[in-house]
Amino acid sequence: MLTVPPMPAEGDVSSTETLGFDNLESFRRELTGYCYRMLASPHDAEDAVQDTLTRAWKGLERFEDRPADRGGLRPWLYRIATNVCLDMLKGRRRRALPVELGPPGTGESAMGGPRPEATWVQPIPDALLASDDGDPAEVAIARETVRLAFIAALQHLAPRQRAVLILRDVLSWRASEVARLLETSEAAVNGTLKRARAALASADLETEAPDSREVERELLEGYVDAFARYDVDALVALLHEDAIVAMPPFELWLQGLADIRTFLAAMQDDGGHDRVLVTGANGCPAVAVYRPDPAGAPQPYAIMVLEVTRDRIAAIHAFLDTSLFSAFGLPAGDHFSPPAQL
Repeated sequence: MLTVPPMPAEGDVSSTETLGFDNLESFRRELTGYCYRMLASPHDAEDAVQDTLTRAWKGLERFEDRPADRGGLRPWLYRIATNVCLDMLKGRRRRALPVELGPPGTGESAMGGPRPEATWVQPIPDALLASDDGDPAEVAIARETVRLAFIAALQHLAPRQRAVLILRDVLSWRASEVARLLETSEAAVNGTLKRARAALASADLETEAPDSREVERELLEGYVDAFARYDVDALVALLHEDAIVAMPPFELWLQGLADIRTFLAAMQDDGGHDRVLVTGANGCPAVAVYRPDPAGAPQPYAIMVLEVTRDRIAAIHAFLDTSLFSAFGLPAGDHFSPPAQL
């Protein structure tokens, strides 16, 4: 069986007689990253990739019979994935983060009612994305372009604009390659990219990276320790002065230490009994929180994504959606194991 090169050169034609499903599977992680940026949901991204690979497997006999397919296997798969995503996005409203839907609440604000899952940008586990191996600059770009704020900003673009910007500015495809994929002209691609960049520039995406991965690790350790004890003072001490806390599927979000402290203190009687597993999401440290049921058994409760700026936690995105645990490959409460070592 032929192993498909990581980046087929333009004009490289592979023989379909030697291609198998394993070759297609080797593209799953990078296609997942692409589809997630398009769809802002790990569930939808996995569905889109599975549909892409299934269509590709069924169409291998026709692969390269058409001139548009002669750029290699990767462009062909991305063409299928793009069409799948564009079809899935038809008639859908954009996903968002709570900070986009209204002003921050106060420490005394009620949670209110939840909104449907399709309202929200959802986190994706790092394990589903491309690995951290490779060129450090490319790894840094990959991490920055799966941050929740960037994913939310992409949702403001029209679907084809979104695809063009991701392919050109995130994946570094040439305009000619994108034009071939979308079956349009290079001039049309360049015009779409210009409009997409202008729209994205209006979003406030400027963030300062953490001082180092070691700083992220230390903050994660401190967060896990403080959260396990539900020490409000210790938790707040890890935050930036203008930090935010958001809790999808609820619209309520908080900004600033005073309101966050008040809100956390109000729930202090419920804290101190949770257990956590360390994970990673959207290029950031994250924890999975298990809360005891009335019988004392730990049950899935929340995925908390911690965004670090310089030497403090700038945002805590607490996704109170237990369906995410399966996407993260995390155990159900009945199979909970002791917290992972940091």
